[in-house]
Amino acid sequence: MPRTINAESVATRFQVPGRLVALQPISTGNVNDTYRVIFRTTFSEEQFILQRINKTVFKDPVAVMANMKAVTDHAHCRIEAEVEEADRIWQLPRVIAAIDDRDYAIDDKGEYWRALSLIASAKSYEKLATPEHAVEAGVVLGHFQRIISDFPADELQDTLPGFHITPGYLANYDRVLENQEARARLDRSAEARRLAKFVEGRREFCSVLEDARERGELQLRPIHGDPKITNIMLDNFTGKGTSIVDLDTVKPGLIHYDFGDCARSSCNPAGEESTDLSEVFLDGDLFAALVRGYLREASAFLTEADHHYLYDSVRLIAFELGLRFFTDHLAGDVYFKTTYDGHNLNRARVQLALCESIEARESMMRRALEGKR
Repeated sequence: MPRTINAESVATRFQVPGRLVALQPISTGNVNDTYRVIFRTTFSEEQFILQRINKTVFKDPVAVMANMKAVTDHAHCRIEAEVEEADRIWQLPRVIAAIDDRDYAIDDKGEYWRALSLIASAKSYEKLATPEHAVEAGVVLGHFQRIISDFPADELQDTLPGFHITPGYLANYDRVLENQEARARLDRSAEARRLAKFVEGRREFCSVLEDARERGELQLRPIHGDPKITNIMLDNFTGKGTSIVDLDTVKPGLIHYDFGDCARSSCNPAGEESTDLSEVFLDGDLFAALVRGYLREASAFLTEADHHYLYDSVRLIAFELGLRFFTDHLAGDVYFKTTYDGHNLNRARVQLALCESIEARESMMRRALEGKR
């Protein structure tokens, strides 16, 4: 309750007309405290999203907001310039300025808050429901990447250093294994030893995208950073994709991180928490549909090299997340929240099983990726 009272006070520090009439906590999301806020005047109502930025995850909230403001301003200009040719009304959250004109407000406890416009008449879903839904998810991601592809990546700050740099996660895995307790956890579990063998067999693959970047084949661009299916909004009336939200993680990176994470998270019907590995696989129909939608927009800016590494990105991101879960299990569950003993071990099993499924479906996936060329 004290935090809600604090949020009510902070909500009035932004440039929104009217008076506060309601503030509703939104439980989705694992990082920031989020509220739906309603202001009214005699003649109108305005709703917006209020969020407390988690400083444990985002060490530099000012840089996070600078990135968000720069990229969304650029994207809004592109959306307006293309509105006559668009087959839908595209939306993107707008950063609402504080009363002092900053992109954020600071409360009396030193916490940083932001206000964002609400996406109108749209909702997100926990998982892909149909191939048509998959197409729209692909269109939304491709459209977002396309309209920000010409924004200079060097004008953005890296607010999450090391994020999605798989060789760095592998190095951390090796450091954890130097710990006696981690070795003991590995030695006493046959399943953990099996996963360790899986990791060992893919060491060289870990650097596939970073090696390509160092060779100059791939370049840094602005990326979303967390394009999971729950961040993609569909219009309530048309069913078409209309927006992508949760822009905390906008930063310089490889667009492959976005594509790989979107495909990994949305094309496995079992989800990340399944305890039955027989249910874990990459759904070929959903993937092909996602690719069709994605390339409809992204082909306008993808290079030949970009396209070549799209399959690798899906395989790599599944492997990377499995490696991170496995490392955290060996370290004693110090990073990811868990609800039962062995939770992170099971999460690792799921992601590495998904990686194995992706490897088995490589030919099919590459054909899908070539189908729209």
